[in-house]
Amino acid sequence: MERQRETGGRLSPDELAAWRGFLRVQSSLFHQLDVELSATHDLPLRSYEVLLLLEDAPDRRLRMTDLSRNVLLSPSGLTRLVDRLEREGLVGRERCPEDGRGFYAVLTDTGDRRLQEARATHLAGVRRLFLDLLGTDDLLRLTAYWELLVPGSAGTDAEWRRAAPGPPGAPACESAAGDA
Repeated sequence: MERQRETGGRLSPDELAAWRGFLRVQSSLFHQLDVELSATHDLPLRSYEVLLLLEDAPDRRLRMTDLSRNVLLSPSGLTRLVDRLEREGLVGRERCPEDGRGFYAVLTDTGDRRLQEARATHLAGVRRLFLDLLGTDDLLRLTAYWELLVPGSAGTDAEWRRAAPGPPGAPACESAAGDA
């Protein structure tokens, strides 16, 4: 699978097709899933993703910085999203006991109910738009590619939180400035 690649100039047609295809597929799938969740449950995909990550986290809570890395939002983007989810009663914030300046985002019972209501719609969309179009071998190949590109990316959320890039030696709870 090794091949010589140019380091300057333009991408080859094959390289460009692979890169553009990856970006377009990700964007298209995200948009379609977002439209379905928003129309059916008034819950955008990014909000669903935050609720899902919190559901899977220990004590249904995550540091804001960890949440930011996992949902691929900037700290300020996550702050705005969590503010909206907090106003809707879907998440709360708790001060970090190890550092009174840091915050956790915490899944509320209302947020958990909303997540459960939306789950069937989301999973049906993931199956219809992605999984059902691929065979078992295709899925195994994709998983291997994700792991090759970003080790830990195809694991569980807990594994990803341990492997995800972040500030080295980050404390258990970071200051409010670092916590979106």
